[in-house]
Amino acid sequence: MARECSGAGEAMTRVFALLGKRWTGIVLAVLMQGEARFAELRRSVPGISERMLSDRLSELAAAGLVVREVVPGPPLGVNYRLTTAGTALGPAMGALGAWAEEHLADGVPPAATECPEANRPS
Repeated sequence: MARECSGAGEAMTRVFALLGKRWTGIVLAVLMQGEARFAELRRSVPGISERMLSDRLSELAAAGLVVREVVPGPPLGVNYRLTTAGTALGPAMGALGAWAEEHLADGVPPAATECPEANRPS
């Protein structure tokens, strides 16, 4: 008998609504290595546009994971660094990286279904 799909839960839904967006995890992974200026982040995340990077940093700042600090010039600059909450993601990010190394080595993620539990034999 198949189980009913009960969903992922509110906390998982919230975390992946933020962290599941394209580029967000990569930006966080770069900032795990230390604070960086916008241009450094842009170079460290190949393929991201300036607009997208700005949007992702704004979202992460609004979520309390990243702090934006204006550095007086010359030259004027902006540094980004993780907050305590952002740094606390380190173990989870490390675990995801290790999981990906083991299970996504071919670069092809496994096929997903809408509710995997409902498709498993009981």
